[in-house]
Amino acid sequence: VQLQASGGVLVQAGGSLRLSCAASGGTFRTYNAGWFRQSPGKEREFVAAVRWSGSSAYAGSVKGRFTLFRDNAKITVYLQMDSLKSEDTAVYYCAAGKGVNIAEPTGYYYWGQGTQVTVSS
Repeated sequence: VQLQASGGVLVQAGGSLRLSCAASGGTFRTYNAGWFRQSPGKEREFVAAVRWSGSSAYAGSVKGRFTLFRDNAKITVYLQMDSLKSEDTAVYYCAAGKGVNIAEPTGYYYWGQGTQVTVSS
């Protein structure tokens, strides 16, 4: 599976942004799909994920502001980000895997290249 993340730009605090992760080369619909982010000097952290069965999970810091949804017909996963804050600034990575704990990066086998999101205050 190859993943291509896109949509990261500079946006003002309080604004919205939608990231996309397009998959190719495999049966993407049978994989869990997740978004992680990494800021300079910090470890990669979980943002949101959806299981192949449809159930989803969110990090506490983004719950209520971010929404993840997948379109299996288009083999794309989207991350809708609303009410953005400066602390959301990071490189965002999408990933696909079959790990039991969808919040753990070790459960993902395939990673996109990352897309930069910058939120100005």
